[in-house]
Amino acid sequence: MGTEGARTDRLGLLLDQFDRAREMAQVRLAGLSDEEYLWEPVPGCWSIRRRGVAVTPRAFGPGEWVLDLGAADIPANEYAEVARQAAGGMTVAKIADDWGVSVGRVEQVLSHTGVPEPDAAPVTTIAWRLGHLHSCFAGGWEWTFGERREDPKLLVDFTPFAALALERFWAVVDCWRGSVAAVTDEELDRVGFSQYPYGSDPDDRYVEVLSGTNLEFIHHMAEIALLRDLWGARFTARG
Repeated sequence: MGTEGARTDRLGLLLDQFDRAREMAQVRLAGLSDEEYLWEPVPGCWSIRRRGVAVTPRAFGPGEWVLDLGAADIPANEYAEVARQAAGGMTVAKIADDWGVSVGRVEQVLSHTGVPEPDAAPVTTIAWRLGHLHSCFAGGWEWTFGERREDPKLLVDFTPFAALALERFWAVVDCWRGSVAAVTDEELDRVGFSQYPYGSDPDDRYVEVLSGTNLEFIHHMAEIALLRDLWGARFTARG
């Protein structure tokens, strides 16, 4: 891919990275069917489910369909992030509140003594990955550029239909992308420019929030791409 005309300012680099990742993601999502969207490759997957049959304790959404979410904990792969937050000046109480866990649990992670092994991360469906990203972008816009009032968990009406989910998702992403493109250098460096309530956004410079958003988008879209590959190969005979 050529670099002619590429921007070299901080915002430009982040937007170029996001735009290229988005372009690849849209190609990879072409032709997504409802069956594939909801496919559960193993028992016990997290997905979207009708409210009355969801079994995860913190499943959320404003409508008939909700997004699975398990009991609050700090995954092992986030221990370093918790340490970074504490080193950066966040209080243990604030970290605990962000993760929805007890102060004692955070202290265990920070001390690395007697830390219970967390449950293995659940396998998720494409529907879950898209729903999670949709909620993140909707909440990120509301709590940065919007009224900073609506709970991110109530912003997305999840759907079992792949085409409708994608249509709604890209519309929210477009809204977010348009607002981000107008962010100033001063706003990039402003701590708390995003007040997104789940995580460390209120304690971070917005340029760090944007970098994290790009990584979140890229890694979830890579996982969706892998799920599509597994779906396509599910009936392939073993050699």
